[in-house]
Amino acid sequence: MKIIIEEPKESEEEQIIFRCREMTPELLQIIARLKAQEGLVANLGTQIHRIRPSDIYYIEVVENKTFFYCKEAVYESKQKLYELEESLANSDMLRISKSVMLNLSKIKSLSPALNGRFEAILDNGERVIISRQYVAGLKKRLGI
Repeated sequence: MKIIIEEPKESEEEQIIFRCREMTPELLQIIARLKAQEGLVANLGTQIHRIRPSDIYYIEVVENKTFFYCKEAVYESKQKLYELEESLANSDMLRISKSVMLNLSKIKSLSPALNGRFEAILDNGERVIISRQYVAGLKKRLGI
């Protein structure tokens, strides 16, 4: 594989071009990470912010409202969880219950909980429960 980096002229827009014989899962993951760097739109009070998915610890839906839990604040999003799940499919975000997606890169430790569930302790000290229906997917993604 050959990598070429060119600096665009001042009047040109930055762009990334992939030339490949086949779209591999690895390439799809790279593309998803690049798209995710653009950020998700969320509100904090009356202000609108662009949040990078890598800054989100977890996403939760409470009473039909979607919240992004970050280190410094909790943001509200207008997007539905299934829409976020689709757009973040090749990122570190993983659905862990009907109402929560978790950033796998923010997990400090995992431990079994009652009834086949798991508990994740995050870098910020928060604890999140992984429903038993989603434990198999978590183990597969983590290679356990």
